[in-house]
Amino acid sequence: MAKRGRGRNLWSRSLSSLGKRIFDLCFASVVLFLTLPLFPVIALLIRWDSPGPIFFRQQRVGKDGKLFTMYKFRTMYVQADPYAPTPVDDRQDARVTRVGYFLRKSGLDELPQFFNVIKGEMSVVGPRPEMPFLVEKYTERQRKRLQVLPGITGLWQISSARNRPIHENLQYDYYYIRHQSLWLDLIIVGKTFLLTFRSCLTALPRVKKVGWKRGVKYQEYIEKP
Repeated sequence: MAKRGRGRNLWSRSLSSLGKRIFDLCFASVVLFLTLPLFPVIALLIRWDSPGPIFFRQQRVGKDGKLFTMYKFRTMYVQADPYAPTPVDDRQDARVTRVGYFLRKSGLDELPQFFNVIKGEMSVVGPRPEMPFLVEKYTERQRKRLQVLPGITGLWQISSARNRPIHENLQYDYYYIRHQSLWLDLIIVGKTFLLTFRSCLTALPRVKKVGWKRGVKYQEYIEKP
């Protein structure tokens, strides 16, 4: 009986994983199909705003501790240190460009990550992928978040704690891993769209208000001893 129960659980998990993968492929394909026309527009705006590459590439830790290259649209000045502590308010982050500020608030900077989803390195919903030097310090309990594919959005991203470091709020990841389902993924995706839409509305008037100071602020930032 015990073996039969384990077999049913294994079969159920396999079906759940297959359903999640199908959802990821379908959702990522639709998003990329609808937003690909935006890619050249965003690329031109990034190059117009500041010199440097269009895309930002960074090594992250995926499922079972496997390393992969995560893609985003570049939102920082090229000389900026991407590993420096991030202020709670993006408006206070001198590393972020004018266009980068809007891309972050609108979530458009993460569109290239849907290619990571297509490649099977990420999922639409899951824990955010962390940087290797942080994962190296993980405890045994913290490594449990590596049991699933990292995601573009997740419980932490739609929570009130999303402005604080990921590694300080792992309880959201543990909850998701225990209760993951297609229904929960759909709820998280829906709430992500609502939050992104509201963020876009508030970001537009602020871009003009705070964005023009970016160049001056960044010069002060890089000239600090």
